[in-house]
Amino acid sequence: MQHDYNDLISVFNQTFIDSFNTELLLGGDEPIYLPADDDNPHHRIIFARGFYASALHEVSHWCIAGPERRLLEDFGYWYLPDGRDEQTQAEFEKVEIKPQAVEWILSASCGFRFQVSCDNLNGSFEPDRPVFTAKVREQVMKYLKDGMPARAKTYSDALRTFYNRPPLTPADFS
Repeated sequence: MQHDYNDLISVFNQTFIDSFNTELLLGGDEPIYLPADDDNPHHRIIFARGFYASALHEVSHWCIAGPERRLLEDFGYWYLPDGRDEQTQAEFEKVEIKPQAVEWILSASCGFRFQVSCDNLNGSFEPDRPVFTAKVREQVMKYLKDGMPARAKTYSDALRTFYNRPPLTPADFS
């Protein structure tokens, strides 16, 4: 199956530009979320370098951000770049479980392979990817059982329709 980031943009913008005044845009080296301002009438989710996974990841953060956070640059989230020590990496992974669970759901909705991002290539230790993946999968299962954030569900459904994918089940996340 072909995965083109332009499809993600098109489906997202058709789904949310009117209802949430938010658009998905291709960006440069670094992703960023920017609220509407005097120069831009729409809130903007800007993903990095045309990477399909980057678009899904940035949208995932938007899907769980509340109304107040959606008025702040990068949702006002804490972030320390690559090169984290073990304790800081643990804090990073803790706040990334839910957005990466949403990202996995959106990826499955497209038939796109998901891999967790530990995002610490130059850190002082090697993150335990299998343990982090298990934590993210556990959150996916909670979302499937108890319901996912509303915007995540809406985008998942729109993507599944676009890619002609069946409803998601726990078997999609093994």
